[in-house]
Amino acid sequence: QVQVVESGGGLVQAGGSLRLSCTASGLTFDDNAMHWFRQAPGKEREGVACIRWNGGSTVYADSVKGRFTISRDNAKNTLYLQMNSLKPEDTAMYSCAADRRYLSCSASWSRIREDNYWGQGTQVTVSS
Repeated sequence: QVQVVESGGGLVQAGGSLRLSCTASGLTFDDNAMHWFRQAPGKEREGVACIRWNGGSTVYADSVKGRFTISRDNAKNTLYLQMNSLKPEDTAMYSCAADRRYLSCSASWSRIREDNYWGQGTQVTVSS
């Protein structure tokens, strides 16, 4: 049984930093591209970042480019999202997903695919 569990969320002031983690079990971790998504209240879920199976390439949403860094440690089956210079508009539930179709980040990486392996999410709140 595949399990995906996020951690590291919390309350932080604008300009601060947080590091999210996502641990996956029950799958071969390096057989999957990995994604971070987020959903703010009243808004649709959106793609934040994607990383290739070996960490060799990454893709970011324009809204987080230069502030967020996605990385992975395949030996620990863990995905990370380092978030710096946080803004109130970054407030959202952050979820990670293991891509069941691709090893790399496809052109449609930010598309929501329900058949991917999803975690329950971790809340990030940025106060102004």
